[in-house]
Amino acid sequence: MTTRFPVAVDAALRDAGWHPGRRDMRQAEIWADTLRAHTSPAGHRHTLFPAAVEAWAEFGGLRVAGTAPGRHIAPTPALIDPVGGLHWARTLADLGRALDTRVAPLGSEEGHHGEPTALLAIDAAGRVYSLDHSGDWYLGPDIDSALATLVTGTRPQRLEYPPN
Repeated sequence: MTTRFPVAVDAALRDAGWHPGRRDMRQAEIWADTLRAHTSPAGHRHTLFPAAVEAWAEFGGLRVAGTAPGRHIAPTPALIDPVGGLHWARTLADLGRALDTRVAPLGSEEGHHGEPTALLAIDAAGRVYSLDHSGDWYLGPDIDSALATLVTGTRPQRLEYPPN
């Protein structure tokens, strides 16, 4: 049987509760309303767009983790929950300016005890990024590729910005 994802990624997603056709648009709209209503103390607001809402609808609420050794690095568990990025509106706006696109929160990478270790973000074209204390990382051109990067322990690409 051919699947949309590599075998290990498909297994991790199914273990997390995903199945083909999963789409919880009601929950995605709740998250969109929560993010839309939030304004930071400095006046920063989140941007919303179809790629983010579609990713939330299909994968939202899932805690995805690989079980096999990673290809280059240890697999990274991820929680798809955009509200984890509620207070990151300015950081995401800054990333969007640097990349010349709009960026919204997607979820978080998690440590061994479930604590967030990095913010996952998605741009208007569906590309996925990770932001952590060591830099900004490109996880893939779409949510499928990004999940594969995290589950299989594939080394992400560090984002390089032109000097000011």
